[in-house]
Amino acid sequence: MKYVTLVELMNLADRLGTPEVRDYGLLESALARPQASVFGQDAYPDLWQKAAALMESIARNHAMIDGNKRLAWYATWVFLHMNGHPLARNFDVDEAERFVLAVAQGQLDLPKITEQLTRFEQ
Repeated sequence: MKYVTLVELMNLADRLGTPEVRDYGLLESALARPQASVFGQDAYPDLWQKAAALMESIARNHAMIDGNKRLAWYATWVFLHMNGHPLARNFDVDEAERFVLAVAQGQLDLPKITEQLTRFEQ
């Protein structure tokens, strides 16, 4: 399993034009969450759960001054692509925007985020 690093995440933020960080600790926490374990077992045992955890953490931690939702989508897209499950290139932008907004506002729990995220798979 490949994970997005802080350097990679900052490169993504720079590409989005939103590189100003409010709290590096929150960014590192968001990046570490998909790798979390509980009593020696993966807290998020499959790729899609890990991707959902990453998206939720980046979107909700508000570690960036601006662009948290955009960065959450982009980082999740890159994470899935790195692990052989790219999201569709021709996705419904409005649906994706509504989805990420719902994630950021805490309207979806992790199982629902996981379920909805798979709809965007290529």
